[in-house]
Formats: sequence, C-alpha cells, structure tokens
Amino acid sequence: MSEAEDFARLMRELKERGGLSYGALARRLHTSTSTLHRYCRGEALPAQFAVVDRFARACGASAAEAVDLHRAWLLADARRRAGPAAPDPAPDPDPVIAPDPKPEPGRAAAGTREPAVPAVPAGAAVAPVAPVVRPSWHRRRAAVVAAAGLAAGAVAVALLAVTAPGRGAPHTASGSGPGAGARGPAASAAAGTAPAAGAAPTGSATPPAPPTAPSGGPATAPAPSSAPPSAPAPGHAPAAPLRAAVRSHVWAAGCDHAYLAERGPASVPPPPVEADAPAWVAAQRAVHAGNQIVEVTLHGTGSGAVVLEGLEVRVAARRTPPAWNVYEMSQGCGGGITPALFAVNLDAPRPLARPVAGNDFGNRVPAPSFPMRVSAAEPVVLRVAATTTGCDCDWSLDLRWSSPTGSGTLRIDDGGRPLRTSAAAGRPVYGYALELGRWSR
Repeated sequence: MSEAEDFARLMRELKERGGLSYGALARRLHTSTSTLHRYCRGEALPAQFAVVDRFARACGASAAEAVDLHRAWLLADARRRAGPAAPDPAPDPDPVIAPDPKPEPGRAAAGTREPAVPAVPAGAAVAPVAPVVRPSWHRRRAAVVAAAGLAAGAVAVALLAVTAPGRGAPHTASGSGPGAGARGPAASAAAGTAPAAGAAPTGSATPPAPPTAPSGGPATAPAPSSAPPSAPAPGHAPAAPLRAAVRSHVWAAGCDHAYLAERGPASVPPPPVEADAPAWVAAQRAVHAGNQIVEVTLHGTGSGAVVLEGLEVRVAARRTPPAWNVYEMSQGCGGGITPALFAVNLDAPRPLARPVAGNDFGNRVPAPSFPMRVSAAEPVVLRVAATTTGCDCDWSLDLRWSSPTGSGTLRIDDGGRPLRTSAAAGRPVYGYALELGRWSR
C-alpha cells in the first residue's frame, strides 16, 4: 500500500466513525465535496497540515489517531514531492569471452599465441565477424557509482540545512556532516524520511549565521567526506536533533491573502491557488502585503524528545515600502476557524512572538505556549503571523531548543533567505473579477 493510499484509508476510517457526511466535512475544511472525495479515495492530498488537523478534530479523532493521521500525511506529502521512484536499471548482459585462438603450426613451440590468418581467394565472399565483448565489470561499477551520486544529490537538495550555532558552513541533513539537520519544502517530512525538493521546496530552516557573517549570499554544501563524523569540538553546541519544514506562503482560511507587485494589472496573471503561490510570487517578483503567515512543522530525528524553549524574532533590515500595486488573492472567503498562533509586530523596536488564542466555530483554542515537547512520534506545528504598517522588512525566527545531548538555536527563514513582508497602506488595490477575466479596482 502506498503512502497516499494509507493516508486515504485513515481518512475514510475516521469519517465513517465520525458519522458526518462529505458535505458537512467539506464545509468545515473550507473545501469542496468533490475535493474531499478525492482525498478519501487517495487521488489527491491536502496541500497543508491545517486541513488534516481540522479533519481529525471534526471526526473526533483521539490524540494518538491525530498523530497517526499527521504522520501518514507527512509520508505521503514527502513521496508526492519526491515523484515516482526511478525503475531499477536493467542488468548488464553476461559478457561473452572470446576463446583464445589456436596457435599456428610450427609456432607453438616458440610460445606465441598469434592466430593463423587463412588466405582468402580473390573475389571470395567474406562473412562478417562478430565483435568480441570483453568483461565490463568496470563499466558496471561506474554506473553504480553514478546512480549512487545522483541519489545522494537528490536527498541533499530535499532536506533542510541545519547546523549548530557557531559553525560557519551549513550541513545538509543527508548525514554527511555532524550538523546534519533537515531540509524539505515544500515542502514537509516524517521521522526517518526525507522530503523531496519539488519542493519546489516551499520553505526551509537554516542555522543562524554568526553576527559578523555577510548576509544574502547563497548557501553552499560542504564537500563530501568519507571520514566518519567527529564529535562536536569543545565549546560548540551539538547538531539540532530536529527536522523542520517551513511554509512561507500560508493564506488565512486557505484563500485570503494579498501581495505587492510592481507590474500593472494588465501584465499580472490571475491569482493562483495557495499551493501554487510560491511559483506565482517568484514570477511576479511579488512581496507579502501587510502580513505574512509562516507555518513550521517540526519533529525529532532521534529516539528521545526535544524541548522547544522559545521563539525569537530578528529583523535584519527595514526599508521604505515600495510604491507598488496590491493584488488580493480573493474577494473574501471567511471561515469559522482562526488557528492559535504567535503574532509578531514587525514595526516594534524589538519585535516579540506573542501567543494568541484561536477560535474553532465558537470554541476557544488555547494560545500556544513554551516549553513544548517534540519527538519523532509527536510532531509540533507552529504558526507565526507577522504584520507591518510602516516598513519593508527582512526578518527571520530563531527557535531555541534543548535535549539530553545539548542545546542550541534553529534559524527559521525562507530557504536560506530572510522572510520579507512589506507595508501596503495607501497603495492601489486590485481584485480579480472572474466575470471579466481581469484585475479591477
């Protein structure tokens, strides 16, 4: 059974036990009935954890059942981002060894092995000679080495780079260095699995750079080494025993968001769905307008638990907001659910991540609070909502953690780059008119 089929089976079991119709569940998930049918048949997969969480709560799932459903979704999402597995290469045919030619009469005593070449009469037809195939173990070995290199490269791209504080060069989570942590994007990954980079990865977690290190440069992976990883040097914190998946384009209720873009409305394509927002934003060189929601899924990579101790906000730069247009992704979609999250005011001199309670159709959802416990079997999802009314801000988050092996800080950003949110007050606002097929004010 594939990961997607296993996730669909768990959804069907919870739905049947919960007793709610597809229509009632679809309304609570803020999706269509046909989409929910596809989820339960294994033909589609929710793009975000919030849908899975709402489904579990609507069906009355226990805490253990919700964890099982979340783990199955993480595995299925990682497989979806990785794409279909490549088929095993066909084995090389058995080599054909040419027999040694018989020596010419009269030359065997001399120890020579040159074959006798019979004379061919003039005009006689000569039959083609089949080529001699020599053993190709060396070619087979080269193919195996190349395939292993490609597989290692795919894993390195898929995992989120995490290193311990104080180390200059980041390490990927492929296990090539002592600071191996997690990388994955778009996308998310379960314990013991690596999210693939389709991901288009939609987000990443990187270690905080030293205060004197220049920012904005591309991250580079260390050269591979055959030596086993060494123990952390004295005075250095151990590698973070966490794997993180960061989504930096999360829309309220899955549809409500706005972006700033320099292009005029005639040059901007229609708004995408939330899952396609990263590609749309990159093509338009757009920026989050006024607010940004970041979702971080964390789980442990070892057998023990990790304690999350706190979340710190770092604003790297404040600029004057650009005089661009505001493009709203929806004309209003509303919903009965407001997730609990950490709110950040980027305009404050020292921004803090303040816990805020949520609401689930009239039922209060407690505000998140530290410390939190996370392990391979108990993932944790953090949501951070940042707002600004006065700056074009570059910012990131530092997540403090501790475990029996040590403590450290995990940098949360946008794939190695700072998160960026800009104020949009007083800018022209456009919404997409479906009946007209264009943007209008």
